[in-house]
Amino acid sequence: MSTARPRRIYSIAPLAALALTAWATLVSPAHAATVRFQDLQVEVIGSGRPVLMIPGLNSGADVWRETCAALQPQVQCHLIQLPGFAGAPAVASDDFLSAMRDRLLAYSADRKLDHPAVIGHSLGGVLALQMAIAAPHKIGPLVIVDTLPYFGAVQNPAATPPTLKPMAEQMRAGMLAADATQYAAQTDAAVANMAHAPEHVATLKQWGRDSDRATTANAMYSMTMTDLRQPIAGITSPVLVLGAWAAYQPFGATEASTRQVFATQYAALPGVRIEMSRAGHHFLMWDDPRWLQTQIRGFLDLPAVP
Repeated sequence: MSTARPRRIYSIAPLAALALTAWATLVSPAHAATVRFQDLQVEVIGSGRPVLMIPGLNSGADVWRETCAALQPQVQCHLIQLPGFAGAPAVASDDFLSAMRDRLLAYSADRKLDHPAVIGHSLGGVLALQMAIAAPHKIGPLVIVDTLPYFGAVQNPAATPPTLKPMAEQMRAGMLAADATQYAAQTDAAVANMAHAPEHVATLKQWGRDSDRATTANAMYSMTMTDLRQPIAGITSPVLVLGAWAAYQPFGATEASTRQVFATQYAALPGVRIEMSRAGHHFLMWDDPRWLQTQIRGFLDLPAVP
Protein backbone atom coordinates (compact mmCIF):
# COMPACT_ATOMS: atom_id res chain seq x y z
CA MET A 1 0.00 0.00 0.00
CA SER A 2 2.83 2.38 0.76
CA THR A 3 3.88 2.32 -2.88
CA ALA A 4 0.43 3.21 -4.15
CA ARG A 5 -0.74 6.13 -2.05
CA PRO A 6 1.97 8.74 -2.75
CA ARG A 7 0.87 8.78 -6.37
CA ARG A 8 -2.63 9.60 -5.22
CA ILE A 9 -1.56 12.69 -3.33
CA TYR A 10 0.24 14.34 -6.17
CA SER A 11 -1.75 13.21 -9.19
CA ILE A 12 -5.27 12.93 -7.83
CA ALA A 13 -5.83 14.89 -4.62
CA PRO A 14 -4.39 18.28 -5.64
CA LEU A 15 -6.72 18.59 -8.61
CA ALA A 16 -9.19 16.04 -7.42
CA ALA A 17 -12.38 17.21 -8.96
CA LEU A 18 -12.04 18.91 -12.33
CA ALA A 19 -15.33 19.11 -14.15
CA LEU A 20 -16.57 16.82 -16.88
CA THR A 21 -18.57 17.61 -19.99
CA ALA A 22 -22.10 18.91 -19.62
CA TRP A 23 -24.62 16.13 -20.06
CA ALA A 24 -27.98 16.91 -21.63
CA THR A 25 -30.43 17.04 -18.77
CA LEU A 26 -33.37 14.68 -18.78
CA VAL A 27 -35.35 17.14 -16.69
CA SER A 28 -37.60 19.64 -18.44
CA PRO A 29 -36.12 23.17 -18.52
CA ALA A 30 -39.46 24.33 -17.08
CA HIS A 31 -38.45 22.66 -13.82
CA ALA A 32 -35.01 24.29 -13.65
CA ALA A 33 -34.08 27.72 -12.33
CA THR A 34 -30.70 29.30 -11.68
CA VAL A 35 -30.20 31.57 -8.69
CA ARG A 36 -27.21 33.54 -7.44
CA PHE A 37 -26.48 33.67 -3.74
CA GLN A 38 -23.37 35.09 -2.08
CA ASP A 39 -21.06 34.26 -5.03
CA LEU A 40 -22.63 30.82 -5.55
CA GLN A 41 -24.52 29.95 -8.72
CA VAL A 42 -27.20 27.34 -8.04
CA GLU A 43 -29.39 25.58 -10.58
CA VAL A 44 -32.54 24.16 -9.00
CA ILE A 45 -34.11 21.16 -10.73
CA GLY A 46 -37.18 19.25 -9.63
CA SER A 47 -39.55 19.61 -6.69
CA GLY A 48 -38.95 16.63 -4.40
CA ARG A 49 -36.60 16.10 -1.46
CA PRO A 50 -33.92 18.83 -1.40
CA VAL A 51 -30.44 17.60 -2.27
CA LEU A 52 -27.41 19.88 -2.48
CA MET A 53 -24.94 18.56 -5.06
CA ILE A 54 -21.44 20.00 -4.66
CA PRO A 55 -18.66 19.48 -7.22
CA GLY A 56 -14.98 19.45 -6.39
CA LEU A 57 -11.87 21.45 -7.17
CA ASN A 58 -12.10 23.22 -10.54
CA SER A 59 -15.37 21.41 -11.28
CA GLY A 60 -18.53 22.71 -12.85
CA ALA A 61 -22.02 22.04 -11.53
CA ASP A 62 -22.69 19.96 -14.65
CA VAL A 63 -20.67 17.13 -13.16
CA TRP A 64 -23.82 16.20 -11.20
CA ARG A 65 -26.36 16.70 -13.98
CA GLU A 66 -26.67 13.07 -15.05
CA THR A 67 -26.96 11.96 -11.42
CA CYS A 68 -29.66 14.54 -10.78
CA ALA A 69 -31.61 13.35 -13.81
CA ALA A 70 -31.37 9.75 -12.62
CA LEU A 71 -32.85 10.67 -9.22
CA GLN A 72 -35.94 12.36 -10.64
CA PRO A 73 -38.76 12.86 -9.80
CA GLN A 74 -38.14 12.19 -6.12
CA VAL A 75 -35.56 14.89 -5.43
CA GLN A 76 -35.07 18.60 -5.91
CA CYS A 77 -31.46 19.03 -7.03
CA HIS A 78 -29.53 22.15 -6.11
CA LEU A 79 -26.54 22.01 -8.47
CA ILE A 80 -23.85 24.18 -6.91
CA GLN A 81 -21.31 26.12 -8.95
CA LEU A 82 -18.47 27.25 -6.68
CA PRO A 83 -16.84 30.58 -7.57
CA GLY A 84 -13.57 30.58 -9.47
CA PHE A 85 -13.97 27.07 -10.88
CA ALA A 86 -14.77 26.08 -14.46
CA GLY A 87 -15.03 29.66 -15.66
CA ALA A 88 -17.23 30.99 -12.83
CA PRO A 89 -16.26 34.43 -11.50
CA ALA A 90 -13.70 34.24 -8.71
CA VAL A 91 -13.99 35.63 -5.21
CA ALA A 92 -11.16 36.37 -2.77
CA SER A 93 -11.10 34.45 0.52
CA ASP A 94 -8.50 33.75 3.19
CA ASP A 95 -9.81 30.21 3.75
CA PHE A 96 -11.63 28.90 0.70
CA LEU A 97 -13.27 25.91 2.38
CA SER A 98 -14.60 27.81 5.39
CA ALA A 99 -15.87 30.59 3.15
CA MET A 100 -17.72 28.17 0.89
CA ARG A 101 -19.07 26.17 3.87
CA ASP A 102 -20.57 29.33 5.31
CA ARG A 103 -22.12 30.33 2.00
CA LEU A 104 -23.65 26.89 1.52
CA LEU A 105 -25.16 26.87 5.00
CA ALA A 106 -26.49 30.40 4.46
CA TYR A 107 -27.99 29.34 1.12
CA SER A 108 -29.75 26.37 2.72
CA ALA A 109 -31.16 28.62 5.45
CA ASP A 110 -32.21 31.31 2.99
CA ARG A 111 -34.07 28.75 0.86
CA LYS A 112 -35.59 27.23 4.01
CA LEU A 113 -34.40 23.75 3.05
CA ASP A 114 -35.43 21.21 5.67
CA HIS A 115 -32.48 18.94 6.53
CA PRO A 116 -31.29 18.71 2.92
CA ALA A 117 -29.26 15.74 1.82
CA VAL A 118 -25.79 16.79 0.67
CA ILE A 119 -23.81 14.97 -2.02
CA GLY A 120 -20.22 16.10 -2.48
CA HIS A 121 -17.36 14.94 -4.68
CA SER A 122 -13.72 15.32 -3.63
CA LEU A 123 -13.35 18.92 -2.37
CA GLY A 124 -17.14 19.06 -2.46
CA GLY A 125 -17.18 16.08 -0.12
CA VAL A 126 -14.95 17.98 2.33
CA LEU A 127 -17.44 20.85 2.20
CA ALA A 128 -20.32 18.46 2.88
CA LEU A 129 -18.51 17.12 5.95
CA GLN A 130 -17.76 20.65 7.13
CA MET A 131 -21.41 21.64 6.79
CA ALA A 132 -22.54 18.68 8.91
CA ILE A 133 -19.86 19.43 11.53
CA ALA A 134 -20.83 23.11 11.76
CA ALA A 135 -24.60 22.59 11.71
CA PRO A 136 -25.29 19.00 12.80
CA HIS A 137 -28.99 19.62 13.46
CA LYS A 138 -29.70 21.31 10.14
CA ILE A 139 -28.11 18.95 7.61
CA GLY A 140 -29.57 15.64 6.45
CA PRO A 141 -27.83 12.54 5.07
CA LEU A 142 -24.41 12.91 3.44
CA VAL A 143 -23.13 11.08 0.36
CA ILE A 144 -19.36 11.59 0.16
CA VAL A 145 -17.84 10.61 -3.20
CA ASP A 146 -14.14 9.67 -3.23
CA THR A 147 -13.22 12.05 -0.43
CA LEU A 148 -11.12 11.62 2.69
CA PRO A 149 -11.35 13.77 5.84
CA TYR A 150 -7.70 14.75 5.36
CA PHE A 151 -6.10 14.12 2.01
CA GLY A 152 -2.77 15.39 3.32
CA ALA A 153 -2.42 12.26 5.46
CA VAL A 154 -2.75 9.71 2.65
CA GLN A 155 1.01 9.49 2.20
CA ASN A 156 1.79 9.80 5.89
CA PRO A 157 -0.99 9.10 8.41
CA ALA A 158 0.95 11.07 11.02
CA ALA A 159 0.82 14.25 8.91
CA THR A 160 -1.00 17.29 10.29
CA PRO A 161 -1.64 20.80 8.94
CA PRO A 162 1.30 22.26 10.91
CA THR A 163 3.73 19.64 9.57
CA LEU A 164 2.50 20.13 6.00
CA LYS A 165 2.24 23.92 6.07
CA PRO A 166 5.69 24.60 4.57
CA MET A 167 4.99 22.18 1.71
CA ALA A 168 1.53 23.69 1.18
CA GLU A 169 2.95 27.21 1.05
CA GLN A 170 5.62 26.13 -1.42
CA MET A 171 3.02 24.36 -3.57
CA ARG A 172 0.78 27.43 -3.67
CA ALA A 173 3.68 29.74 -4.50
CA GLY A 174 4.86 27.40 -7.25
CA MET A 175 1.42 27.25 -8.83
CA LEU A 176 1.12 31.03 -8.85
CA ALA A 177 4.65 31.51 -10.21
CA ALA A 178 4.48 29.00 -13.08
CA ASP A 179 4.12 30.42 -16.56
CA ALA A 180 0.95 29.67 -18.50
CA THR A 181 2.47 26.78 -20.47
CA GLN A 182 3.89 25.12 -17.37
CA TYR A 183 0.67 25.52 -15.43
CA ALA A 184 -1.46 24.09 -18.25
CA ALA A 185 0.88 21.11 -18.54
CA GLN A 186 0.63 20.47 -14.80
CA THR A 187 -3.16 20.62 -14.74
CA ASP A 188 -3.39 18.42 -17.84
CA ALA A 189 -1.13 15.77 -16.32
CA ALA A 190 -3.04 15.80 -13.03
CA VAL A 191 -6.32 14.72 -14.63
CA ALA A 192 -4.96 12.11 -17.03
CA ASN A 193 -6.19 9.16 -14.96
CA MET A 194 -9.30 10.61 -13.33
CA ALA A 195 -11.83 9.15 -15.76
CA HIS A 196 -12.02 6.29 -18.24
CA ALA A 197 -13.20 7.97 -21.45
CA PRO A 198 -10.67 10.09 -23.40
CA GLU A 199 -13.34 12.67 -24.20
CA HIS A 200 -14.01 13.11 -20.49
CA VAL A 201 -10.31 13.59 -19.78
CA ALA A 202 -10.17 16.17 -22.56
CA THR A 203 -13.01 18.08 -20.95
CA LEU A 204 -11.32 17.86 -17.56
CA LYS A 205 -8.28 19.54 -19.05
CA GLN A 206 -10.39 22.37 -20.46
CA TRP A 207 -12.22 22.95 -17.19
CA GLY A 208 -8.89 23.13 -15.38
CA ARG A 209 -7.62 25.78 -17.79
CA ASP A 210 -10.88 27.73 -17.40
CA SER A 211 -10.58 27.84 -13.60
CA ASP A 212 -9.07 30.84 -11.85
CA ARG A 213 -5.51 29.93 -10.92
CA ALA A 214 -5.43 31.86 -7.64
CA THR A 215 -8.69 30.24 -6.55
CA THR A 216 -7.34 26.78 -7.36
CA ALA A 217 -4.08 27.43 -5.51
CA ASN A 218 -5.86 28.85 -2.47
CA ALA A 219 -8.38 26.00 -2.42
CA MET A 220 -5.59 23.41 -2.49
CA TYR A 221 -3.83 25.22 0.34
CA SER A 222 -7.09 25.32 2.30
CA MET A 223 -7.54 21.56 1.86
CA THR A 224 -4.01 20.93 3.13
CA MET A 225 -4.76 23.03 6.20
CA THR A 226 -8.08 21.32 6.93
CA ASP A 227 -7.96 18.08 8.91
CA LEU A 228 -11.43 16.68 9.67
CA ARG A 229 -10.38 13.26 10.97
CA GLN A 230 -11.39 14.12 14.55
CA PRO A 231 -14.07 16.80 13.97
CA ILE A 232 -16.21 14.30 12.01
CA ALA A 233 -17.01 12.69 15.37
CA GLY A 234 -19.54 15.52 15.81
CA ILE A 235 -21.55 14.59 12.71
CA THR A 236 -24.99 13.23 13.58
CA SER A 237 -26.26 12.70 10.03
CA PRO A 238 -26.10 9.29 8.34
CA VAL A 239 -23.06 9.17 6.06
CA LEU A 240 -22.39 7.06 2.96
CA VAL A 241 -18.85 7.16 1.56
CA LEU A 242 -18.31 5.94 -2.01
CA GLY A 243 -14.67 5.25 -2.84
CA ALA A 244 -12.59 4.53 -5.94
CA TRP A 245 -9.46 2.39 -6.13
CA ALA A 246 -9.10 0.92 -9.65
CA ALA A 247 -6.95 3.77 -10.96
CA TYR A 248 -4.24 2.92 -8.43
CA GLN A 249 -4.10 -0.82 -9.10
CA PRO A 250 -1.02 -0.45 -11.36
CA PHE A 251 0.81 1.03 -8.35
CA GLY A 252 -0.01 -1.89 -6.06
CA ALA A 253 -3.29 -0.76 -4.52
CA THR A 254 -6.09 -3.27 -3.94
CA GLU A 255 -9.71 -2.76 -3.08
CA ALA A 256 -9.00 -4.02 0.44
CA SER A 257 -5.99 -1.77 1.01
CA THR A 258 -7.81 1.30 -0.30
CA ARG A 259 -10.87 0.51 1.81
CA GLN A 260 -8.59 0.37 4.84
CA VAL A 261 -7.30 3.87 4.10
CA PHE A 262 -10.91 5.10 4.06
CA ALA A 263 -11.80 3.15 7.20
CA THR A 264 -8.81 4.57 9.07
CA GLN A 265 -9.56 8.17 8.15
CA TYR A 266 -13.28 7.82 8.96
CA ALA A 267 -12.66 5.90 12.20
CA ALA A 268 -14.01 8.70 14.40
CA LEU A 269 -17.37 8.84 12.58
CA PRO A 270 -19.86 6.44 14.17
CA GLY A 271 -21.96 4.38 11.80
CA VAL A 272 -20.27 5.51 8.59
CA ARG A 273 -20.93 3.21 5.66
CA ILE A 274 -18.11 2.78 3.13
CA GLU A 275 -18.64 1.22 -0.30
CA MET A 276 -16.01 0.78 -3.02
CA SER A 277 -16.60 0.88 -6.77
CA ARG A 278 -15.07 -2.07 -8.60
CA ALA A 279 -14.04 -0.25 -11.77
CA GLY A 280 -14.59 3.50 -11.47
CA HIS A 281 -11.85 6.09 -11.30
CA HIS A 282 -12.12 9.35 -9.35
CA PHE A 283 -15.16 10.65 -11.23
CA LEU A 284 -17.48 7.85 -10.19
CA MET A 285 -20.57 9.71 -11.38
CA TRP A 286 -19.27 9.13 -14.93
CA ASP A 287 -17.16 5.99 -14.66
CA ASP A 288 -19.64 3.92 -12.64
CA PRO A 289 -22.90 5.86 -12.89
CA ARG A 290 -25.42 3.04 -12.43
CA TRP A 291 -23.62 1.79 -9.32
CA LEU A 292 -23.36 5.30 -7.86
CA GLN A 293 -27.01 6.11 -8.61
CA THR A 294 -28.16 2.81 -7.08
CA GLN A 295 -26.11 3.48 -3.95
CA ILE A 296 -27.57 6.96 -3.57
CA ARG A 297 -31.15 5.79 -4.18
CA GLY A 298 -30.86 3.07 -1.57
CA PHE A 299 -29.20 5.34 0.99
CA LEU A 300 -31.79 8.10 0.57
CA ASP A 301 -34.58 5.51 0.59
CA LEU A 302 -35.81 6.47 -2.88
CA PRO A 303 -37.81 3.99 -5.00
CA ALA A 304 -35.59 1.71 -7.06
CA VAL A 305 -35.47 2.26 -10.83
CA PRO A 306 -36.98 -0.69 -12.74
